[in-house]
Amino acid sequence: MAKIKERFICQVCGYETWSYLGRCPSCGSWNSLVVEVVAGEMVKGGGRKEAVPSLLTEIADIKGERLVSMLGEWDRVLGGGLVPGSLILVGGAPGIGKSTLLLQVAHSLAERYGKILYISGEESPEQVKLRAQRLKALKGPIYFLAETDVEGVLAGIEGLDPVVAIIDSIQTMYLPAIQAAPGSVSQVRECAARFQRLAKKGGTAVILVGHVTKEGFLAGPRVLEHLVDTVLYLEGERYQAYRILRAAKNRFGSTNEIGIFEMDARGLKEVANPSETLLAERPVGVAGSSVAACMEGTRPLLLEIQALVSPTSFGNPRRLTTGVDYNRALLLTAVLEKRAGLNLAGHDVYLNVAGGITINEPAADLAICLAIASGFKDRPVAQETLVLGEVGLAGEVRAVSQLERRIEEAIRLGFKRFIIPAGNKSSLFSQNDCEFYSVRSVIEALEVGLEI
Repeated sequence: MAKIKERFICQVCGYETWSYLGRCPSCGSWNSLVVEVVAGEMVKGGGRKEAVPSLLTEIADIKGERLVSMLGEWDRVLGGGLVPGSLILVGGAPGIGKSTLLLQVAHSLAERYGKILYISGEESPEQVKLRAQRLKALKGPIYFLAETDVEGVLAGIEGLDPVVAIIDSIQTMYLPAIQAAPGSVSQVRECAARFQRLAKKGGTAVILVGHVTKEGFLAGPRVLEHLVDTVLYLEGERYQAYRILRAAKNRFGSTNEIGIFEMDARGLKEVANPSETLLAERPVGVAGSSVAACMEGTRPLLLEIQALVSPTSFGNPRRLTTGVDYNRALLLTAVLEKRAGLNLAGHDVYLNVAGGITINEPAADLAICLAIASGFKDRPVAQETLVLGEVGLAGEVRAVSQLERRIEEAIRLGFKRFIIPAGNKSSLFSQNDCEFYSVRSVIEALEVGLEI
């Protein structure tokens, strides 16, 4: 028999200790260590089966093709569809649309592949049906189970043998053998391990819904992200229309792809042409606006960068950013002051990326600099101008990758004027009706972009 022991586990980071501590040594959280009763190690060698290794070339391939839904953005992020027998973790803030998205995915897959089981530990059957009616997602063999006991859930999955099982959410599931509350580190870890074993021994793909903390990380132990095959985050401001589905981990595809959805009364709707949608309300002839092309996986996105520069009323000027890394914005502001001679020390600078998108790559540096300079000089950038380039501390403009794809997307949307790094000049293709300006420094870019 296993020996019963007690240990204290941090409910924030999963740190374990045999004695109580007021503050977690790992994450620094106060009063987060909770006592949990766990079973000790079994007697060494008792009834253990000998593990037989297999030759890698003789292992059978994954059975079945990917489960492709009618939601192209969902399939894009997964790498082409849901892999049978995989374990997926979907996280997001409360009210962001996780349950809505998964119910739409269940409806799409049920019509094409067969039985889908939706398990909810948070909502009643009537609540889920009401949402399905609003989303028009009642067609197809979608089964519902209101259960939080993992043993009962596993029995229901094995009895129905669905193509996909959706668990909403993993924090509500519990195992009676573990003397800890649902959502605790031990419960989340062991419940996820049970679902992992179920997915790996059969063809049922399991999707887990996970809550996130106020810092934006998945609640529960980090081992939860190591157990699953794919980790997806549904991001976006709760009161904005756009939602972004991003892969933080994917064993079956790239983690660079994103899916863009728009939330309306009928659920999440795919944004087939995100660049055109994000630039649809761009003002004409207004200073402080520039357009950059950022790569999200294999997809180029054209984003409007807005800058508002106004004289400060305080001793220290303010710097606020939305969608742009704050430290990067400070660095580029310093470059404009030192290398381009713009006196920004007495001005507040506010930066925003329209549409709620976050820019992570340095290819938008030059567009940010041009937007700030445009707002400072009160001179608008030409409407059909695309700006690309990474800016160094010496004020130099460095080359960017995949220039051709970015320019092709911009030309498709009607852009005719391009400010690009001189290092990318050799990779340009001829376009008779387009103007290309290759620049080596920020000063040259400001002269071309603002015509000063």
